[in-house]
Parts: sequence; C-alpha cells; structure tokens
Amino acid sequence: QVQLVESGGGLVQAGGSLRLSCAASGSIASINTMGWYRQAPGKQRELVARITSGGNTNYADSVKGRFTISRDNAKTTVYLQMNSLKPEDTAVYYCTLAVIARTYWGQGTQVTVSA
Repeated sequence: QVQLVESGGGLVQAGGSLRLSCAASGSIASINTMGWYRQAPGKQRELVARITSGGNTNYADSVKGRFTISRDNAKTTVYLQMNSLKPEDTAVYYCTLAVIARTYWGQGTQVTVSA
C-alpha cells in the first residue's frame, strides 16, 4: 500500500509564494510519475504539474512560469514551488503518485490566496 502525506498549504496574499511537499511511503515502483492536481469550489479537478521518475515535467498553461515541480527520488518526495500566486490559484491541492494501472492520491491541502 502507498501513502501520500502533503504539507505546506496555507493562506497567502496575492503575489506571494508557497511551497508544497508530498512524501510517499510504502511499496513504490521505481518508475512512476508524481504530480499535483487541484480542485477549486464548484470546479473540476485539474492537473497542475507532474514529474516522472526520470525528471520530465509538464505543467498546466495557467501555472507555467510561476510554479515549479521537483522531486527527490531518494526520499520519494515531490515539491511544488508556487510563486506569484493569484486568487484564482485558491484550491485544494492533491498530491498523486502514478504507476502502471493505478494512481494514488493524498488527502489534499488547502491553498488560499487573498486579493
């Protein structure tokens, strides 16, 4: 079983920064993709960014140039550095770990950006 524990959410003013962390534990395949999704009230969950175990990344257009995803493979931890935050970034952010045939989800962490 795989567990994902997120941390780093909170309240920040527009233009500020936050760093999210997610630590994975359990039986984890060496080839995997870790990522972040978010869901704002009344909206569908959407991909924010993801990174493969080989270091390849992709981002939602709305966060390109502002957010950076990185990972520490030794610790199976993924980070999301969020800069120049906007009120529209307010959402619950979920960490994911995807392996063949299955995606694991964290419990979510709230990010609130005030105008």
